[in-house]
Amino acid sequence: ANLPVPTIAAIDGAALGGGLELALACDIRVAASSAKMGLVETKLAIIPGAGGTQRLPRTIGVSLAKELIFSARIVNGEEAKSIGLISHVVEQNESGDAAYRRALALAREFLPQGPVAMRVAKLAINQGMEVDLVTGLAIEEACYAQTIPTKDRIEGLLAFKEKRPPRYKGE
Repeated sequence: ANLPVPTIAAIDGAALGGGLELALACDIRVAASSAKMGLVETKLAIIPGAGGTQRLPRTIGVSLAKELIFSARIVNGEEAKSIGLISHVVEQNESGDAAYRRALALAREFLPQGPVAMRVAKLAINQGMEVDLVTGLAIEEACYAQTIPTKDRIEGLLAFKEKRPPRYKGE
């Protein structure tokens, strides 16, 4: 969750218990419609212990998270998408890697962006979600200020002006 780059979980099979908790620590989750997901620990007389009780409610809402954890219910990709647990659901392919392929496509969309901007955008979002709006806006302003003196910002403006792709260096 605290990696300074975007993270994408690709769920092509089962993500139960700790597997789903790992996926919940990622910024974006993609799953095949046939994937199985759930925090099933209560079936074992324990609770999710790697962030599930905190991240699942923040992702899908408190009441629904309680229902899923209390029941140890397993959902497929379609249901996971409908409750907001995942961002994208794809039909599984013959290779069994449809979610992985979709995750790679998303990553390719992220790659051309300015590395410094990506890092501080993630920081602003993550920190801002933990505080009230006024404080969150102050965090955003501080993160925005970090992008202003960068060489990448100058390169982005120049590339826009010259109608060419930018060549960012993370500086």
